[in-house]
Amino acid sequence: MSEEEPQEIQALRQALAFSPENIPLIQHLASSLLKYGRFEAAERALKDGLSQEPDNLQLQLSLAEAYYQQEKRDEALVILENLEKKNQLDADSHLLFAKLLSHTTELVVAANHYKQAKEMDASKEDETLEEELAPFLIETFDDEDPNHPGKALAGNHPGEFETDTEKPKITFEDVGGMDSVKEQVRMKIIHPLANADLFKAYGKKIGGGLLLYGPPGCGKTHIARATAGEVNANFISIGLHEVLSMWIGQSESNLHDLFEQARRTAPCVLFIDEVDALAANRSDMRQSAGRHVINQFLSEMDGVEYSNEGVLILAATNAPWHLDPAFRRPGRFDKIVFVPPPDFEARKAIISLMLKDKPTDGIDIDAIAKKSEGLTGADLKAIVDAAIEETLDEAMKTGNIVPLRAKPLIKAAKKAKPSAKDWFASAKNHALYANQAGLYDDILEYLKIKR
Repeated sequence: MSEEEPQEIQALRQALAFSPENIPLIQHLASSLLKYGRFEAAERALKDGLSQEPDNLQLQLSLAEAYYQQEKRDEALVILENLEKKNQLDADSHLLFAKLLSHTTELVVAANHYKQAKEMDASKEDETLEEELAPFLIETFDDEDPNHPGKALAGNHPGEFETDTEKPKITFEDVGGMDSVKEQVRMKIIHPLANADLFKAYGKKIGGGLLLYGPPGCGKTHIARATAGEVNANFISIGLHEVLSMWIGQSESNLHDLFEQARRTAPCVLFIDEVDALAANRSDMRQSAGRHVINQFLSEMDGVEYSNEGVLILAATNAPWHLDPAFRRPGRFDKIVFVPPPDFEARKAIISLMLKDKPTDGIDIDAIAKKSEGLTGADLKAIVDAAIEETLDEAMKTGNIVPLRAKPLIKAAKKAKPSAKDWFASAKNHALYANQAGLYDDILEYLKIKR
């Protein structure tokens, strides 16, 4: 017992010493501790009570509050989700649920809990929370107000924002190596589209999302464009700068319009580059506007209001650990594929493709591939470009075509530094210490690290 504790709490502790199994007394102590801001002590007292009565509703709700006050949000959510399944939430717990969910991607669910809290007890109105959830609490809005926060969510002006649609001519034959990546893309995206009737017979929708991750320069964009070529689909590529806007609600509207464009041109591969910047973990965002963009993104991916049949969503990121976990739920980016730097065979294939249709003389592709271990596809392109520039200098002096030889290629390969080195230094830490469910095991396997 601490001498600094208020007399009220000291008296309750003394009483509890004579009656340690008195649950109402434990609850009274915990309530007093919460009132005085002694949240850790309240947590300990409540856990003692729950060890005796695990199903005590009031103790569970108070423990959720103690967790919330300590910012142990996941622990609090577990309690409330279990109570929700049993239909045991009261006004206070609905309000607490809403506060917790306001820090996640589930803003629509948060708004529903907030509404229920107010319906059960009008005094539970919370101005701060109401402002945060405003776009999801509004039932109707003025169609003439373009800046209304609910405007973009309703998608009332599709087609105002569009980007280029192309029909790629490249296929997987134009992608050097990456056999494992290609096979995973085939299973997730290509086979369902090529065997549409078979998949429909089993109630499987054609579409979905696949997340490509790995160090920069390893061909994530190239594989996405080749995927569209494989299935003769349209291809839309989204850059972050194309979507985000300084105007309230405009970013959400842009996202909706782009998804609508993909739906109209289905079958279509919608490629989203640097998706971690657009879909950053909501808890890292300080402004509600950024969270609304994420929620719009999730809504478009889920295809609840608009069918995504035939829309194949590919995204690329260099930092999958920054992506909000909600994006990896079933029906969203539920398949995550590691795109590593090319191995020996892949480097041979990439170099061969880069030298295709160029004047060459006796180049030993194997020798160059051996000298370029650890280099990315972008690094290999830099090597070939450097060798071509050196050969062009010679050709310009003579006025004749000079064939590209192995020497300048090997010279450039020796000078090249693996651009992925820094990425792997960071990725290794995430794979070792933040690898829930083995999500980044491919990184450890590539680095030959055993857990």
